[in-house]
Amino acid sequence: MRLALLATVCAACLAAATASGAATFHASISRIGPEMKARMVGVSWHRGCPVPIRRLRVLRVSRWGYDGDVHRGTLIVHRRHARKLRRVMHVLFDKGFRIRRMRPVDAYGGSDRHSMNANNTSAFNCRYVSGTTRWSQHAYGKAVDVNPIQNPWVSNGIASPKAGQSYVDRTRHHRGMIYAGDKVVRAFASVGWGWGGYWSGPKDYMHFSAPGT
Repeated sequence: MRLALLATVCAACLAAATASGAATFHASISRIGPEMKARMVGVSWHRGCPVPIRRLRVLRVSRWGYDGDVHRGTLIVHRRHARKLRRVMHVLFDKGFRIRRMRPVDAYGGSDRHSMNANNTSAFNCRYVSGTTRWSQHAYGKAVDVNPIQNPWVSNGIASPKAGQSYVDRTRHHRGMIYAGDKVVRAFASVGWGWGGYWSGPKDYMHFSAPGT
């Protein structure tokens, strides 16, 4: 009886180990090729942008989706931060953090609003800070917005995107949400990136960016 029970437990452990081993993180960093460049020019990148395309990189990584399966995600980032962000994404994958979507913002016509409404995690987008003529950190490829609906920008209790309103209450716990000192914040902090959830004014819970930007 005991031997049978032990065999059953061992079989379960082996199955779990096999499943875990199958979920392997993969990542690649590459230059912006002709096809990607053609999609970006006039959409997420245009003349006058503060960083030339040659200084950007394509970061492709494994990510856990909200469906519990492993998917491929793509971020466009500054070349100086590509390896750091690869490490961050590796940590998030190993920790099982869920990311709804991860596509370059060109898939949404370069619209930050459309990308956020789709709950898309993205990085580079040559745009100004909303309501100003000051370049956003995203215009340098030095910022990432993670799961915008579950981690909205919040000012005076009003969320952006609007679908994030039900997540303004940060005492709630749902997949894809980010909290002070959690695994996501610690992963970005390990490469020196700061979190918008720590800002003294309006909170940008989706936002992570490089120091000095």
